[in-house]
Amino acid sequence: MTPSNAPSAPDEASARAEIGVIGGSGLYEFLTDYETVAIDTPFGRPSDPPVVGEVEGRRVAFVARHGRGHRFPPHRVNYRANLWALRAVGVRQVLAPCAVGSLRPGRGPGTIVIPDQIIDRTWGRAHTIYAGEGPVVHVGFADPYCPRSRAVAVAAARRSPLETVDDGTLVVINGPRFSTRAESLMHRQVGGSIVGMTTMPEAAIARELAMCFTTIAMVTDADAGVEGAAGVTHVEVLAAFAGNVERLKTILRDAIGALPDHEPDAEATCSCRRGLDGIALPFPLP
Repeated sequence: MTPSNAPSAPDEASARAEIGVIGGSGLYEFLTDYETVAIDTPFGRPSDPPVVGEVEGRRVAFVARHGRGHRFPPHRVNYRANLWALRAVGVRQVLAPCAVGSLRPGRGPGTIVIPDQIIDRTWGRAHTIYAGEGPVVHVGFADPYCPRSRAVAVAAARRSPLETVDDGTLVVINGPRFSTRAESLMHRQVGGSIVGMTTMPEAAIARELAMCFTTIAMVTDADAGVEGAAGVTHVEVLAAFAGNVERLKTILRDAIGALPDHEPDAEATCSCRRGLDGIALPFPLP
């Protein structure tokens, strides 16, 4: 299957959504009343079929980033299929919560960071949907996150009891192992403030699909290179995330309710939505 003969988007109104959430551990039950949308993509099946329901009066599609049961490690997630599936059901704004380690002292577990920049240190992943024959597609990515959605996420996080940091650079490593102390120190020295494993190529593919994308990062640990840190364990990360996941869900619901109203593609005004203007695409998008 190629993008030019990809499955059409579902027609049923109940299977359509305007906002997408890509979530990991602890968020698999974010929607409690939903319809599952079976969908294939030119890049294979998403980690799990999107589920569509209503949150704060908005139609929301949720995709479990790692699949239910956390089947896929970060370097094996089908990011292209996940984003394509969301766009195919109508999504144009994506909120992407994730767990991160802090590279800065004083930002303990439970701190919410809404990053504004990314340093990509991943490799071996499928980094673009435009990798076949046809015109080369170069998208702008100087500012990887949607400015409108970021402002909404920051405001929602500040209304929560959790400490909120409204900017920062997320260093994305390949995983699934955690960083060495030397790597962690290097990430901090080049300007990183948090470190995670999943936001790339997720954010870049969202831009290639002309979708608004915002990361809401929850600190679960101090990374190995932070002063006084003992080193990161998987158990520690899961426990810290579980202890704050209900607060994170509240932030997500608050942000969903406050996101800008849906704009048809032809009328979209956000720079993310206009990121493909003037570019000859090798195939139509869903």
